[in-house]
Amino acid sequence: MGVKRILFLTGTRADYGKMKPLMRALEKDKDFELFVFVCGMHLSEKFGNTYMEVLKDGYRNVYIAYGAGQTQSSSVNLGGTISCLSGYVEGIKPDMVVVHGDRMDALAGAVVGALHNIFVAHIEGGELSGTIDESIRHAISKFAHIHFVCNREAKSRLIQLGEEEGRIFVIGSPDIDIMMSESLPSLEAVCRKYELDFSRYGILMYHPVTTEYGEIGQKIRAVVAAAGDRHRNYIVIYPNNDLGSEVILNEYKRFAGNGRFRVYPSLRFECFLTLLKNADFIMGNSSAGVRESGVYGIPALDIGTRQNGRYSLQKAANVQHVTEDYEEILAALDRTDRYRIPALLYGRGDSTALFMEIVRKPEFWNTEIQKHFVDYEMY
Repeated sequence: MGVKRILFLTGTRADYGKMKPLMRALEKDKDFELFVFVCGMHLSEKFGNTYMEVLKDGYRNVYIAYGAGQTQSSSVNLGGTISCLSGYVEGIKPDMVVVHGDRMDALAGAVVGALHNIFVAHIEGGELSGTIDESIRHAISKFAHIHFVCNREAKSRLIQLGEEEGRIFVIGSPDIDIMMSESLPSLEAVCRKYELDFSRYGILMYHPVTTEYGEIGQKIRAVVAAAGDRHRNYIVIYPNNDLGSEVILNEYKRFAGNGRFRVYPSLRFECFLTLLKNADFIMGNSSAGVRESGVYGIPALDIGTRQNGRYSLQKAANVQHVTEDYEEILAALDRTDRYRIPALLYGRGDSTALFMEIVRKPEFWNTEIQKHFVDYEMY
């Protein structure tokens, strides 16, 4: 089938961690040539200049899209990324563009690939959330030609969206491959790297819900107050850069000078996993609290609407859900020890092997570029 050029687009620390195992496998395989387009939040100094983490991993073909998608307007950033990526794909002519999840950067990659008649593969389509991100995720799925999903529920939703079943592959979430590997750094090494002296701690990650912009200040104040009330130690990680992040960061200033709180713009993905694996609990509204936490059986406190529809409390037995109410949060924090229950709902650590098995097949590359809508009642 000849050497296939595969372009991965990454815009955040989160999507990079999810895709990294697949990228590493392709980089080592002589039948593939890997290209990496780095954009979006990766390029923000405020949020940790996480493009450096991509560069440290030593890929041969990395393009840093300086200047693309660096304004306060999501729609302007989308246009800038589309423009920059269009020029890049015209130069390297990839056989497939791979995007992940529900971020605006991924939508840009899907649009550019589809309009250039390049295969678009979407990782983790067919999932639900309680925000505008869900609309973005489904839009990406409609532009994508190939779907690598986490579970059968996600596959069923894509079929409901009219996607052809033969284009959908259940491989699980690739980051679980890293989570279950023996290559994670030790807790001692991570604590040295980030100057942590906690023996016990929780993790706080709270992102803005853009459709609730007017209420973000009130909600994050309740979260911060509850976190400070029980005399626990916390590792606090910056939110993403969506509208409302400044409100959250302003509230985090209340942690200044308090030795029980260590606040970081970002953490290297493997280091974050080690900290999660050894945490007393994780709280906030990050997907890590309803997905990755279950792999390690870490108690999770999911706050607010951001992850609505993403999980079932019956299946995700390590998760408690509360609103941004001070008393509710305190009561749930006092119950966390009852929720140390593993929940493997998004894969079992073999995503990379399944992905590589699929893309190595010559017939995969013979998939028709023109999609056809399939009426749901036909299944």
